[in-house]
Amino acid sequence: MRLCDNFDRPLLNLRISVTQRCDYHCTFCHKEGEAEHTNNNTEMSFEEIVRIAKIAISLGITRIKLTGGEPLMRSDINQIVTGITGIPSLRDLSLTTNGLMLADTAKKLHTAGLGRINISLASLNPETYNKLTGGNLDKALAGVETAVKVGFNPVKLNMVILKDVNVNDIPDMIAFAEKMGVVLQLIELDPINVSSIYYKRHHCSLENQEKMLRQKAVNIEQRHFMHNRLIYHLPNVTVEVVHPIENTDFCMHCTRLRVTSDGKLKTCLMQNDKLTDILTPIRQGASDKELEQIFRRANQLREPYNKVA
Repeated sequence: MRLCDNFDRPLLNLRISVTQRCDYHCTFCHKEGEAEHTNNNTEMSFEEIVRIAKIAISLGITRIKLTGGEPLMRSDINQIVTGITGIPSLRDLSLTTNGLMLADTAKKLHTAGLGRINISLASLNPETYNKLTGGNLDKALAGVETAVKVGFNPVKLNMVILKDVNVNDIPDMIAFAEKMGVVLQLIELDPINVSSIYYKRHHCSLENQEKMLRQKAVNIEQRHFMHNRLIYHLPNVTVEVVHPIENTDFCMHCTRLRVTSDGKLKTCLMQNDKLTDILTPIRQGASDKELEQIFRRANQLREPYNKVA
């Protein structure tokens, strides 16, 4: 069974923000579209997260990504992973992280059943990296190395490209991805949870980077259920290009629903006016059937942020 919205877009993916807490302060972070920090008391418990995942999977969602904030700040992250990977019919569970604590947690997460991991890595220049994140590059690189060593497949590096900041770091990052045997994602800056001044100053089109990748690629793949995203297979490394959400092609091929860190179903990264509370009904004793109906109603609220005219 597969749910589709009113625009015939299938619902295949669920992104669950397990916390808004983070040990970094990345200047470009979109915070999964959440406008305000959530009080820790309203964070979902691991049982609530697993139950939401179970309901989603029962409705045909097969891929789940754990996001934040920084998911590894949750002391029960292994329990969350174990609980979700134990649900029948799940095809894929992945997690996004800044990598700071990954060297110490990667093996346990992999043993718990986590299959894939995305690591934010804005630069290989220690000064640039610290300026953007406030973090320690050596610890993040240790996290990348450990993730590869314990067997996550694939490991993806998320590099948000910022004009006059890290554009010139792209060749070094491609070489690093090749050396480590990981996938590099070049991500165009989204105008979400950043000021208009910041966006205007740092937004950089990836057109020139794509021209370079097309010249070097031995094969170009298109991910139809991931916003028609292009994947450039170079001779010894793979590079994906992620354009901003506010374009028609991205929106018309969106297959996602999100869960905010305080337990609301969110239909679109760009919108906060169509949130559906699922955590309150859970805490009030709602049955699985009632929760399924909440999911169905939220799915019907999904629509392309940029509709085709």
